[in-house]
Parts: sequence; C-alpha cells; structure tokens
Amino acid sequence: MTLKERKKDEKADREFQKKFKFEGSINVLTQMMVDPAAAEKRGGGKNLPLRRGEILDVIQFTNQEQILCRNSQRRYGYVPRAVMLHL
Repeated sequence: MTLKERKKDEKADREFQKKFKFEGSINVLTQMMVDPAAAEKRGGGKNLPLRRGEILDVIQFTNQEQILCRNSQRRYGYVPRAVMLHL
C-alpha cells in the first residue's frame, strides 16, 4: 500500500468512527455474503448499498435486524440481517 492509499484509508476510518459514533479499533469479526436471491438496494443515510453475492466484512452485530459492515470499496453502513448468508 502506498502512503497516499494508507492516508485515504485512515481518513475513511476516522469518518466512519465519527458518523457511526464507533469507539475503539475497527476489527473485522467475520465475512458474510449478500444473498444472491435478494433484491439489490441503493444505500442512503447510514445504509450500505447492496449487490447480490457481494462479500462484506462484518464490523459489529448491532441488533437483531442490522449488521454494521464494510464493502470492498471501504464504505461502511448498516445491512439487514435477513439478506446476509454465512460463508
């Protein structure tokens, strides 16, 4: 990773921590896949856009309905548990 990419990643992480009021280090708990049969959804607000079959990093299991995730473009947001499958 170049210095420029590392600084960009650190900035994205700081913005995530501020937006979601997340304290501590960002650790990936597991990876899960968006259900290939699920409808694709556009993100908005704090929700992450969904693409069928996409692999997401799980950052936090927030409640019974949602999971806080990060996609391959290092974008963060909430994803409904109903559309997630274990790998």
